[in-house]
Amino acid sequence: MHTLHQDLGVPPAINASGKMTALGGSVLSEAVITAMSEGARHHVVMADLLAATGREIARVTGTEDGCPTTGAASGVAIAVAALVAGTDLSRIEALPDPGDAPCEVILPRGHSVHFGAPIRQLIALGGGRPVEVGSANKVTKEHLSGAIGPRTAALLYVQSHHAVQKGMVSLAQTIDVGREHGIPVIVDAAAEEDLRHWPTTGADLVVYSGGKAVGGPTSGMICGSARHMEACRAQYAGIARPMKVGKETLFGLVRALRDYGADSPGGHHDRMEKLAARLAALPGITTRVVSDEAGRDIHRTELAVDPESAGRDAAQLADELAAAGVYLRDHHASTGRLYVDPRPLNPDEEEQLVGHLTTLLEGSKGHQRLESDKGPAGLEGGDL
Repeated sequence: MHTLHQDLGVPPAINASGKMTALGGSVLSEAVITAMSEGARHHVVMADLLAATGREIARVTGTEDGCPTTGAASGVAIAVAALVAGTDLSRIEALPDPGDAPCEVILPRGHSVHFGAPIRQLIALGGGRPVEVGSANKVTKEHLSGAIGPRTAALLYVQSHHAVQKGMVSLAQTIDVGREHGIPVIVDAAAEEDLRHWPTTGADLVVYSGGKAVGGPTSGMICGSARHMEACRAQYAGIARPMKVGKETLFGLVRALRDYGADSPGGHHDRMEKLAARLAALPGITTRVVSDEAGRDIHRTELAVDPESAGRDAAQLADELAAAGVYLRDHHASTGRLYVDPRPLNPDEEEQLVGHLTTLLEGSKGHQRLESDKGPAGLEGGDL
């Protein structure tokens, strides 16, 4: 019997890249799938389910209230809209036109990232006008303070590996500036794993993905004060309407939140050390285990690719693997480095990854030996 994967011509991928939107986020647990199935079998008053899910978000994050979303990206747009329009229905319905309301959202230039879409566009969808300050590799507290004016609605801080890590103003400094000037701070912590930490920093609204570290369906959430969350939910009468969350997703998100952290495997350091030792034997590959650049408790195997010995550079190796349905973390391919993220990989998939790499690189080694045996004009050495 054909599966839908086969019928659609979209085979399952081996994901060694991470909890990536481009690869479908997370593989769901049976408990989450069961919860989504329960949600699919009945009608429900959606306003009540949104509020109930918000209470679950609040419990897990240690905040007053929460607002579920379709993802962290929509969460940023909704958070901005909540601070621009509040609960004023006329303003909500006018967005993304903010009218005369304060609408400037100040962010460090090194945080003006693109993670599949530019964060500037998400701010604009919520009625905000992005104001980048400082330089790509240098932003200070004074840059933030100097940009605040009568039309400032929020400060935005992006906690992500996509953001520049060097020379950036800290979150603590950002919150200090917000407190000094009475400006709320939004933290985009989409893929972060410690759901209670970021609200304790003093941030007013924190945005998470529900489909990445949490292991839920494609979804997201905002958490913070009851006042701000009421304003976030109010945006479902405006710009959030095309971002509405289905009942099945909400049931799955709640189940994932209830199960989150129960069986946390930690940073996978030992597992990645063993994988690094195996892959180091391949031609053209030097390995080591590295920590997550954004500070999360994640360890990955780094593959430094020597083009001469491997027969291709890192980007080409990543492309060849992708053609076989195997996806490595290739953010730094231009510098000759690829990474294996252990979180989405089950043991069978890890073996398939090793097998594909071995076939490609050992095959290149044999090809290089044949080439070295040839004389000028491509003739075999024995024909000279």
